[in-house]
Amino acid sequence: MQCRGKPAPAQAEDKNLTYMENQEPYNPLHKKNLGTSVAEALLARVPEPLPPPNTFDGAGIYAIYYTGDFPVYRPISGSDKKIHLQYPIYVGKAVPEGARKGGLGLDVPVGRVLHRRLTEHAKSIEQAKNLNLVDFRCRFLVVDDIWIPLGEALLIEMFSPLWNIVVDGFGNHDPGGGRYNQQVSAWDVIHPGRPWAEKLTYGKSQSDIFMAIEQHLARLK
Repeated sequence: MQCRGKPAPAQAEDKNLTYMENQEPYNPLHKKNLGTSVAEALLARVPEPLPPPNTFDGAGIYAIYYTGDFPVYRPISGSDKKIHLQYPIYVGKAVPEGARKGGLGLDVPVGRVLHRRLTEHAKSIEQAKNLNLVDFRCRFLVVDDIWIPLGEALLIEMFSPLWNIVVDGFGNHDPGGGRYNQQVSAWDVIHPGRPWAEKLTYGKSQSDIFMAIEQHLARLK
């Protein structure tokens, strides 16, 4: 009598063999797996105010979250508790001085570059006329120099943060005298207030930026 409800042993073995043949061996040192471990370590951290109240040494990566009521950001803000602090509005990195000049930055004095970068972002938000710094939180992670770009790149790929992908310019600095005849960033168009940005000459329309934001955030639903 034939048993019902159980696969024939040969069929089960064939299916398992097929799966094993198609499965690539796990390589813990593959760059994507290394990047994933860095990203997961950051996301496991408890969110803190922006900037973090306690100074610290080190370079690394960070994610900034918005929890306020700016209307167009509502799909990722704290107004929707289901996604509270789930989708960063911006992801960035702070690297040692040597890395910014084209070297790896290995074994150079790091200082407080990560905390300083977060403080710079806080100042930009404070200067914006329609944002409130208390509505922002951050996660940050001090990382060995060589893994910083990899961790940042993976986080941007994972979340497509709004201020990285659509609303460019949040991380910009004052271009300096003689270089103000350039486009105002999308960030400064919808969040005016940085004194140096007001000297720039032209930019996208606010309505076009809002439309791009809505289209981008609609993909989260």
